[in-house]
Amino acid sequence: MASLSRPSLSNAPSFLASRRTIQRSSDPFPRIPFHGFHRPFVSPNLVWERERRRSGVLRVGLICGGPSAERGISLNSARSVLDHIQGDDLDVFCYYIDSNLNAYAISSAQLYSNTPSDFDFKLESVALGFRSLSEFTAHLASNVDIVFPVIHGRYGEDGGIQELLEKANIPFVGTPSDQCRQAFDKYDASLELQRQGFITVPSFLMQGPKFHKSELSKWFESNKLNVETGKVVVKPAKAGSSIGVTVAYGVDDCIMKGNDIFSQGIDDKVVIEVFLEGGKEFTAIVLDVGSSFDYHPVTLLPTEVELQFLGDLREKDGIFNYRRKYLPTRQVAYHTPPRFSIDVIKYIRKGASLLFHKLGLRDFARIDGWFLPPSVDVLSNDSTQFGRCESGTIVFTDINLISGMEQTSFLFQQASKVGFSHSNILRSIIQRACSRYSTLASYNDALPKQSEGFSQNRGVKRVFVIFGGDTSERQVSLISGTNVWLNLQAFGDLEVTPCLLSPSSENEDQDGKVNALSRTVWSLPYSLVLRHTTEEVVDACLEATEPARAAFTSQLRNEVMADLMLGLNNQSWFAGFDISHVAPVQLSLGQWIEKAREVQATVFIAVHGGIGEDGTLQSLLEAEGVPYTGPGVMASKTCMDKVETSLALSNLESLGVLTINKDVRSKEELLNESVLDIWHSLTEKLQSKTLCVKPARDGCSTGVARLCCADDLEVYASALRDSLLRIPSNSLSKAHGVIEMPNPPSERLIFEPFIETDEIVLSSKSANGDSNQLIWEGKSRWVEITVGVMGTRGAMHSLSPSITVKESGDILSLEEKFQGKPTVIIIFLKKLYRHSDVWPHCPSCPELIANTLGLEGFSRIDAFVNVDSGEVLVIEVNTVPGMTPSTVLIHQALVEDPPMYPQQFFRRLLDLASKRSN
Repeated sequence: MASLSRPSLSNAPSFLASRRTIQRSSDPFPRIPFHGFHRPFVSPNLVWERERRRSGVLRVGLICGGPSAERGISLNSARSVLDHIQGDDLDVFCYYIDSNLNAYAISSAQLYSNTPSDFDFKLESVALGFRSLSEFTAHLASNVDIVFPVIHGRYGEDGGIQELLEKANIPFVGTPSDQCRQAFDKYDASLELQRQGFITVPSFLMQGPKFHKSELSKWFESNKLNVETGKVVVKPAKAGSSIGVTVAYGVDDCIMKGNDIFSQGIDDKVVIEVFLEGGKEFTAIVLDVGSSFDYHPVTLLPTEVELQFLGDLREKDGIFNYRRKYLPTRQVAYHTPPRFSIDVIKYIRKGASLLFHKLGLRDFARIDGWFLPPSVDVLSNDSTQFGRCESGTIVFTDINLISGMEQTSFLFQQASKVGFSHSNILRSIIQRACSRYSTLASYNDALPKQSEGFSQNRGVKRVFVIFGGDTSERQVSLISGTNVWLNLQAFGDLEVTPCLLSPSSENEDQDGKVNALSRTVWSLPYSLVLRHTTEEVVDACLEATEPARAAFTSQLRNEVMADLMLGLNNQSWFAGFDISHVAPVQLSLGQWIEKAREVQATVFIAVHGGIGEDGTLQSLLEAEGVPYTGPGVMASKTCMDKVETSLALSNLESLGVLTINKDVRSKEELLNESVLDIWHSLTEKLQSKTLCVKPARDGCSTGVARLCCADDLEVYASALRDSLLRIPSNSLSKAHGVIEMPNPPSERLIFEPFIETDEIVLSSKSANGDSNQLIWEGKSRWVEITVGVMGTRGAMHSLSPSITVKESGDILSLEEKFQGKPTVIIIFLKKLYRHSDVWPHCPSCPELIANTLGLEGFSRIDAFVNVDSGEVLVIEVNTVPGMTPSTVLIHQALVEDPPMYPQQFFRRLLDLASKRSN
């Protein structure tokens, strides 16, 4: 794989380098405006002009954002594309279009933001804004060779950005504007599919709230649906594949939910479709491997989408919506290939390729649909239409012109099954698009093969990345580990193996205790890592080792690869598939550690909580002399127990480092004693009327809630009693989002005073006319911060502390942290402080805390800081913090001088582990 390099901000245009100089206000606290510059503004064109003509280098303009509700997912996709295509032979320039269709050139560092809201409010000062879209296209025409649009939904898939590029004669990846318009509109696409001879789902179009109810009633009757209870799907016609999609019963409910879509401004057209009860949903990536304007669409191995309700009756009518698609919970599982008969899969592949060709799509697309068994009879009986096969009916329902490209998206899941790495599939898509343009047809690139598993390659350093486990944060651990694994693969001197630590329940003895060394670890092939849950990974491993299923998958994989090679053999740029097919390897944890010792591997620990963070895994590795990332045994044990952390820091009180008072209660006590008595006891002991509850020995994202009264405690205790997977939003007296609960429930819980902090509000305009400000009243004088520390023991270095600002509520939910919802803004503490006697002292406090606790490698400290005194009130210390693509630690590493991009950041952490072992 080509090495991935990124420009240092020190050498970048001044509009990028000035991101750390945005402080203009002379007031101590009330406003933090983000506008203006401390140095003359220099257009990035001048810098890019000097470098853009490097011989053999393709310049790709990556455009993300857009006006749709999926703009946060667009940012995730763009970040993933950047990670996997940039190299010595390809330069990436990043652009962002905001919700008002204003275009900006942005630093690649901005793509690592959690959501667009992280930088929307300061675009004027951290980006180059174009005065018009025509000025934007003029810039693109001069500075990039081809554009890769990664805008999901409106303006990205409806032909908007494509038409803009076509008018300026700028080459781009993907389908032309006219074909995008037709395929994006679900109702128009359905009509066109009918004309092209495909079976379609019966549908009804609502255009605006004013229409005749009687017409909808007649449609219900014509499709044999009860007008009062008939089950249908209601969805926007032009809003991507999952925004606003819901289930309705009867005409009145249908109208109400359609009007909700209108009133929220999601769309002015609503499609109502018959609910395909008894059907099985699938999605398929189609890749065009033709040349120039010759089509050769090949459908990869489709994925079956299985919803899992886990006994929650309230979700019996669930659908594959936005939350299920992007939040890492056990609400959905994917099967690639589907658990359909081989004739059904072949028919799906044939139909998707045919649809791609007939609708004039280009380069790649994702096509969703349903397989219906013969017992389901809601569709046309016209035998001439495509969709009838021996085993049932296939119907295609949604066409995604720019499929999601997050690290574990369908594109990469299906591509890896047939031999494409992330880099290879993305570069193949770009190279296919280049072949349509005479000026770019000569672009040529070759990708080396990539090794997998426990090979015996010499001359490289072995790295085992371990993730998973059985804590409530195991799904986040999977995201962290996957991100680390993918980033470290960029280094040619490393051979990186992803490894999953399975849940412990399978290794319990008769007394329910777990022998750590007997825990199961799976060494994973490339394609099996790309899942949304650890349970899904384990199931995929078991499937892959089941002989009949393995043979079935192998047969289909060979057929797809043969189809692909019919086109790819004619492409001079294609160097072959770079992912080999190998089976997962199952080991005990003891055998796995022995293997690490044998091949002299360094272990990168990404297991959040449990044995990954309490010193157990660290102790086992040390016993065999295996180097590992993060703090040692004693520091891990201390920080895992929040009470022990407070005791270890108690001697720092005179230096301004404080800890929050805590009261630990058992789950048994909460379930068996009077909740009212417990509440009175807690509030009296902690001297607070509002409390925060959290698991005593778990991660920082699950089971955390604000309790304002005894009734709130009763709701929380009931959730523990019933082993609920989540507490629904607004179940407590204070408004909140969904609270993901630990599974299994925690046996010990910590109660703390809830520290009141003033909201930091994003204001679009102030009284003096300044725009885009963060306004903070500063009444409580406490702000909540998080800060990463890294380095060697006794000499830890603090990164720049930052504050997470959310638009509502008090505690960040798991969804807000990791789903990319547009509610989270991260700012750096330096922008909030104005007192010179406070800010210079602040960085030394995290270092003091880290060195006192004996931390090494890296960790994350969460605390409150008093802006007047500089006192630090420690909340907790995470020795295996989140390492997801948009984690706060990556933000903080990017503002180091020089900045550390994710690949350099993770490599630095790995090198610290090696340095300690030496």
